Amino acid sequence: MSIGSFSEVKKDSGTLHIQPRAEDLKAFADLAILVPKAAANAQRRAINKTLRWLRTRIASAVGKQEKIAVRAVRQRLRSYPVDGGALRGKLWFGINPMEASRAGPARQTRAGVTVAGRRYRGAFYKKVYGSQADIWIRTASKHFDKADYPDSEITSRKGPSSGWIAENSDRHPLAKAKISLDAVRPHFEAWSRQVDAELLRLLKSEMNFELRKYLKGASRV
Repeated sequence: MSIGSFSEVKKDSGTLHIQPRAEDLKAFADLAILVPKAAANAQRRAINKTLRWLRTRIASAVGKQEKIAVRAVRQRLRSYPVDGGALRGKLWFGINPMEASRAGPARQTRAGVTVAGRRYRGAFYKKVYGSQADIWIRTASKHFDKADYPDSEITSRKGPSSGWIAENSDRHPLAKAKISLDAVRPHFEAWSRQVDAELLRLLKSEMNFELRKYLKGASRV
């Protein structure tokens, strides 16, 4: 039995599962019996439209709350629309800390780097590793504040790293500026409740569309 939409939140991601509740589908039982393919098509379209609606809504809300460019939030959202099989769509959201340089245009000043209303004193904006520039600071700097560099850990130059990087040698460790998305976690349950209401609205619309097509065809018989 379908319990409706629900969410799962893990250490570095959250997933919203989008599907109709069993009680909502009862109202469309007659159509499902008469034309099961049409009913399934209506459910598929409703779920996929809800996915697009939710992705846009989350990107806008999180961007506004965390002062992050909406396009950067969208890059963390991955949709899995219905494409045959089980009538359930999914929206995955990576909520591990985001590089601060992705929040908006970064600007280097003599005092440090500014981006999306944030100031990183003593930091510099340049390419250290990879093909993209990021915001870095030497951990020996008097302006270094670990709160501005979440998800960082001291690692050996030979081992994997996630934030604390050795530039040429272990004598000059750097930290990459990141933005924590932990504040997003409490919203997943609320988003799943909103999904049920929007999905039911779209399901009614899509079912009515299929019913009108069915009745129009039946009237010609």
